[in-house]
Amino acid sequence: MHHINGIVFDLYGTLYDVHSVATLCDTYHPGHGREISAAWRQKQLEYTWLRSLMGNYVDFEQATRDALLSTSRQLKLALDTAAQLALCDAYLRLPPHAEVPAALSRLQASGLPLAILSNGSPHSIHSVVTQSGLGPCFAHLISADEVRMFKPHHSVYQLAEAHLKLDRAEILFVSSNAWDASGACHFGYPVCWINRAGSAFDELGQILDYVVRGLDELADQMALARAS
Repeated sequence: MHHINGIVFDLYGTLYDVHSVATLCDTYHPGHGREISAAWRQKQLEYTWLRSLMGNYVDFEQATRDALLSTSRQLKLALDTAAQLALCDAYLRLPPHAEVPAALSRLQASGLPLAILSNGSPHSIHSVVTQSGLGPCFAHLISADEVRMFKPHHSVYQLAEAHLKLDRAEILFVSSNAWDASGACHFGYPVCWINRAGSAFDELGQILDYVVRGLDELADQMALARAS
């Protein structure tokens, strides 16, 4: 890691727990919270990919609302307008994974610039980061909205190079989403995949540089590298 001069993080799933919304989902349809959350997240991702392929961009908040409506219909679990608004609002207040605040503090202390590169809109990213109190950790909050395209399109990954003013070979990209890690690898970033669930990596022809079980493990590895 001696060649790393900046670290860029995905937001959703990587730093923040997208499935924390399952608890609120369960209040509307008891016993179905996890099912709704999982289907909603999958449809949300599908809509970002499909809209990028179609050249029919909407911001992440709209894609999230559309995905929730589709999920409700698909699962035949009705959600009225108030419930939809409450659930989408919960996506603006996601909590960080347990190890993230302390690990980010350690990585920030290393002196490397930290940034977020997310499919989220500027409003979504700012809201999530601000609500959690982690805003001061980041030098840049970068939204795919700038190029009106979603990851894993290469134009989104290029944004981190432009904002950090570093070559891609100097930027460590960190994601817990295998498709995102694959996209970043293909773009040319050194990539760390956070594999909290012990999943198999996607077969997309990419080779990871680092695999960790949590952000704290990455902070450990970075501390060792900087000390040697």
